[in-house]
Amino acid sequence: MKTIRLHAFGPAENLRYEEAPDPVPGEGQVLIRVEAAGVHLVDTMLRSGAAGGGPIPVPELPTIPGREVAGRVEAVGPEGDTAWIGKRVVVHLGPVPGGYAELAVAKVESLYELPDHVDAAQAVAAIGTGRTTAGILSQAQLTADDVILVTAAAGGIGSYLVQAARNVGATVIGLAGGPDKVQLVRDLGAHHAVDYRDPDWATVLKNELGDRSITVLLDGVGGENGQQAFELLGIGGRVLMFGWSGGGPIQLTTDDLMARGLTANWSIGPKMMPRLRELERTALEETFSGRWEALVTSFPLSEAAAAHQALEDRATTGKVVLIP
Repeated sequence: MKTIRLHAFGPAENLRYEEAPDPVPGEGQVLIRVEAAGVHLVDTMLRSGAAGGGPIPVPELPTIPGREVAGRVEAVGPEGDTAWIGKRVVVHLGPVPGGYAELAVAKVESLYELPDHVDAAQAVAAIGTGRTTAGILSQAQLTADDVILVTAAAGGIGSYLVQAARNVGATVIGLAGGPDKVQLVRDLGAHHAVDYRDPDWATVLKNELGDRSITVLLDGVGGENGQQAFELLGIGGRVLMFGWSGGGPIQLTTDDLMARGLTANWSIGPKMMPRLRELERTALEETFSGRWEALVTSFPLSEAAAAHQALEDRATTGKVVLIP
């Protein structure tokens, strides 16, 4: 089979497109002909050697990266249920990689069957990025009365958050970088879409909101823009943080929280781990029903290095997917 393998930690160009032996499903496993494989920011960190440990260990080299795949079952392991053969499925492979390939092995117990109207890229987005979003939303408890600011609103999680906030009837504000991404955020249903590349974006947003205050900040950016967004939270507001792609997490103190009666929450990590299956089901249900639609940036499998580089350069929108 064709696959992407990493033989040495380092830059994106270390990802090699090459032949590898076809995997063979063991007991309790199936073999999937991959239609789409998800690329995650964590994949880029593991590739570089800059991350590892916890639930996602540093891989032994050489390795085939990737943990999110959708496709059609071609075979089952010994004494497996042959009814799975021919079915379209999506699966998160968990801590064991192997998704950047034409064929992948997965546990039967982790499979979800795909309805015909859902394409593989949408399913892959839901099983990984969608489940994280579902976990954030379960803690945010958004209501129609909220005024919600989503940073990186054209990203994978951000675009889902905009749709979810819109679906509950809240006032939605999305930050994005550049006019094209700002228009995408508007198209997702945001009431206000602001270009964070404008140094005066916070003032522009204040003027647009008038006497209304932001009640919820959903931030995966941190850095300077995340900090400015935090300063816009009104009295009694709440901030849910889930990343810091902008350079570092929001800096806040107990004085910040006390002075404005704010609440702050780190929304991902260990608290989600016992609920992953539940969160996957939630994200897939939202996708199957059409309430969530992922923005997708696709690359051929052979261009996985370019996909990693684009993701690191913040040159993508929504979920990054590889197509064998």
